[in-house]
Amino acid sequence: DRSSAASDVYKRQVMHSWLEHIPVSGVHIEGGGATWQQSDLLSHIAMVEKALQARRMPQAPVAILADNAPDWIAIDLATQNLGLTLIPLPLFFTPAQWMHVIASSGVQAVYCAQPEVAAQLGFTRIVGHLGRLTLCEREAVQESAALEGIQKVTFTSGTTADPKGVCLSTQQQWDVAHALHGSLASLHIQRHLSLLPLAVLLENIAGIYTALLAGATVICPPLAEVGLHGASGFVPEKCLNAIAQHQAESIILLPQMLQALVAVASPHDARIASLKFVAVGGAKTPIGLIEAARRKGFPVYEGYGLSECSSVVSLNVPGADRVGSVGKPLANRSIRIAADNEIEVGGMSAARYLGQAPVHTAWMPTGDIGHIDDDGYLFIDGRKKDILITGYGRNISPEWPESVLLGTGAFAQAIVFGDAQPFLIALVVPLAPSIDAATMQSAIDAANRVLPDYARVRHWLAVAPFSTASGLSTANGRLRRQLIWQHYQQQVTPLFEQSGA
Repeated sequence: DRSSAASDVYKRQVMHSWLEHIPVSGVHIEGGGATWQQSDLLSHIAMVEKALQARRMPQAPVAILADNAPDWIAIDLATQNLGLTLIPLPLFFTPAQWMHVIASSGVQAVYCAQPEVAAQLGFTRIVGHLGRLTLCEREAVQESAALEGIQKVTFTSGTTADPKGVCLSTQQQWDVAHALHGSLASLHIQRHLSLLPLAVLLENIAGIYTALLAGATVICPPLAEVGLHGASGFVPEKCLNAIAQHQAESIILLPQMLQALVAVASPHDARIASLKFVAVGGAKTPIGLIEAARRKGFPVYEGYGLSECSSVVSLNVPGADRVGSVGKPLANRSIRIAADNEIEVGGMSAARYLGQAPVHTAWMPTGDIGHIDDDGYLFIDGRKKDILITGYGRNISPEWPESVLLGTGAFAQAIVFGDAQPFLIALVVPLAPSIDAATMQSAIDAANRVLPDYARVRHWLAVAPFSTASGLSTANGRLRRQLIWQHYQQQVTPLFEQSGA
């Protein structure tokens, strides 16, 4: 029939997006005790397709709530083949956030390692299995409209408790992977180790897809094996050992992970000798941290991206690298700075949020402010909405003094406040329990010496880590300023009433 023929055409178009571009050496995937070649991947994809088509509503969106494993990749690619929408449910979300995502996206089934968890979310009928994962669907069929042309909805923590969904097509995702592959081809990377959850778009596209296009071995063990535990726990020694064990040549890190690794690694640590490329992104990375990492032997390069742009927009790479910048735009992107210094991205199709109509614009505003130097390198100066205007009328991007504080090597996290105030106050998280108050004060003093008087920190308060579990940071390490302010307002406000040098 006509609909079946249209589906077959769409399926061939989607397959063209990935399988046809895999090198003749084929697919190599490792993780969780499994080793897959291309035939293994295709057979697992076929099993997923069969199970998804056996659902009561075979065209409805499907979710995945699972740890990193080869099966995660098979499910992702199977939904691309079938023209279905996949909704990754990050393990670090709260149950309330999972329920919000499920309700807003019309999910009718979920792949989950624990059927009892799926049942608590409303999916009690078992449809099939794939390795350690079970496909569960709702007993009662609910109305669910197909999300036309949308292969993935990635939910970001955003600035409120309810995540917002960014809708992406198959083509949008693979376009970025192709651009990244072109930028990194000269490195001849053969082994990529996934250190971030596959539910995070950065790892999904810049890690898995890009490695597949390069013909590299994709290594995706359970996150606990590479040092990630729960919502925010990270064991850097375990991560270094995993890099050595798997002889990883490329990895992707968040700034706080890089900071922890640098703190425990010895100069030119033998465990990182195999690395050719370490990408760091998700939040602003202090210059001092990049420099310290390189001194230790980490080949680290900072990049910049947004979920709305299918992740990566710009990236430093060997031969085109400027410390302090986030690199030059990828081949499929262009960047300009608006009159109010906001960064705008061109070269992409319409941006779309779940529940909203696509926004067609030649230049997408990012909400970030920055500048481009004479050689075309992009610098991030902060978030447009976060600009502080001090009591003396000075405009300050808080990420500037925060970056200087983090660059001292004493703090794992730092955030400053001071809107309409005569000076700034910092909330800081010491890098290690051994860092005492005197050491932290010395670090604050060192930061103040390189900051102008209007951007210096007058008072500070040591606090517990800002984590995804507490709701005070996003999965990518961005601090949720408004919520942090609300949480600590009673402790911070009296500090503004104190005088002192």
